[in-house]
Amino acid sequence: MEITRAGSQPSGKGPTDWFTGTVRIDPLFSPSDPARVAGALVTFEPGARTAWHTHPLGQTLIVTAGCGWVQREGGPVEAIRPGDVVWFPPGERHWHGATATTAMSHIAIQEKLNGSPVDWMEHVTDEQYLAGPVE
Repeated sequence: MEITRAGSQPSGKGPTDWFTGTVRIDPLFSPSDPARVAGALVTFEPGARTAWHTHPLGQTLIVTAGCGWVQREGGPVEAIRPGDVVWFPPGERHWHGATATTAMSHIAIQEKLNGSPVDWMEHVTDEQYLAGPVE
């Protein structure tokens, strides 16, 4: 058994190679091999978002605060709110983040395949992002 105490892992800034805007990443769990699953609490300030990316074994987001946007390639931008759970299947190209005016936090859970949980791509353009959700 392993207990990771709250506050025992430092917060980190979302790297500019993978994020636009101000993003904070708080690690939650990342057990050693042979376990593959890891999780983090990710907080996006208004206007902040991920770059386009995929996950080799999929990703689950659990929205915990605020209001955000998600989009899969070829689909509309959709609003997400606390309590919503989003599943991206393996290999599905997507992005997620805060709305233009509201911060958003989610727990991100994904598994590693061959040591990597994610494949990062180009940044989401302002035009793509500001298209906003179809409601």
